[in-house]
Amino acid sequence: MIKRFLACLLLLSSAAATAQTEQSLIPAPPQLAATAYLLLDAHTGQILVEENADKQVPPASLTKMMTAYIVSEEIEKGTIKETDQVLISEKAWRKGGSKMFVKVGEKVPVIDLLRGVIIQSGNDASIALAEFVSGSEDVFAEVMNQQAELLGMHDTTFKNATGWPAEGHMTTARDLATLGRAVVMDHPEHYNLYSEKYFSFAGINQPNRNRLLWRDNAVDGIKTGHTEEAGYCLVASAQKRGMRLISVVLGTDSDEKRAAESQKLLAYGFRYYQTHKVYGSDDVLQTERVWGGKQPEVGIAVQEDVFVTIPRGGEDNIKADLIIDGELEAPLKKGQPVGKVVVTLDGKTVAEVKAVTAEEVEEAGFFKRLWDAIKRFVMGFFS
Repeated sequence: MIKRFLACLLLLSSAAATAQTEQSLIPAPPQLAATAYLLLDAHTGQILVEENADKQVPPASLTKMMTAYIVSEEIEKGTIKETDQVLISEKAWRKGGSKMFVKVGEKVPVIDLLRGVIIQSGNDASIALAEFVSGSEDVFAEVMNQQAELLGMHDTTFKNATGWPAEGHMTTARDLATLGRAVVMDHPEHYNLYSEKYFSFAGINQPNRNRLLWRDNAVDGIKTGHTEEAGYCLVASAQKRGMRLISVVLGTDSDEKRAAESQKLLAYGFRYYQTHKVYGSDDVLQTERVWGGKQPEVGIAVQEDVFVTIPRGGEDNIKADLIIDGELEAPLKKGQPVGKVVVTLDGKTVAEVKAVTAEEVEEAGFFKRLWDAIKRFVMGFFS
């Protein structure tokens, strides 16, 4: 019996070692035929792959991601509505490059222009929205730069709403990944527009230029770009098995290449990594003693859902530590920060979030507070 038990232990140890070896086998990321590229987990913000991610390059029509983002922001704030009619100026109508084919002097709903920007990459639609939001494209460009700073896009400067070549109109793969994440996470009510394959306006049906929408059902955005200087570019996003990835591929030499190289990045991320939910914001992690409260204990939760990016199959290597900032005293408000939760993977910190009270604790009456004070003193004296 003892020999059989030892044999089982050896088998289990061998299997565990094999599983550990298998889950740690992550090959080097693919090398892409592109000027710069980056792969990001949208839930956690963790970068899985990067190459020349801080190299400043012209963004071409990827600029329109910011144009659309600002329009969505204005709609959310209530300063404009989807149904507002936008008067098309001669400047918008005359603009060259890709077009939605609006006509000078006509009025077009904001939501149609937004589709024209996102699906058809219309320069005319971009300028029309810029003028409607800010009065002029120049002023709108200032708003774009202010929004870029708020998002943390510190190496980006916008000169216009379209991506039309202009001196100093530059960005980086890292900043575009930040913008792509904001597009996905901040305005889900408009993100579905990025997955639409066609949009018809003025009797002209135009396809979305993102080839991956036809090739991979997991892909649901985001935006293509191309100029002679920028090359062929694509910011793509895909969701599979609870994981959302954002890829940025800049400076390829063809429409086909930007799609193929983006597919390589996305396939690598989905194959070797996963997004793991450690805690939900409704989870009570443990209870803590409360002094001077109507109730003796309070539940401790996290301020927000906690996600981490880990090698696929590596859940057993995650450790979470709850650190409370001293003893808790009533009154306590629900959601009041009282410490932090530190999540580590193989000893390396991968997430740190605030620990908060899961409920309100009112202050007790005088005699209860006095009794707690005595107990606290005695416990402190003998500790």
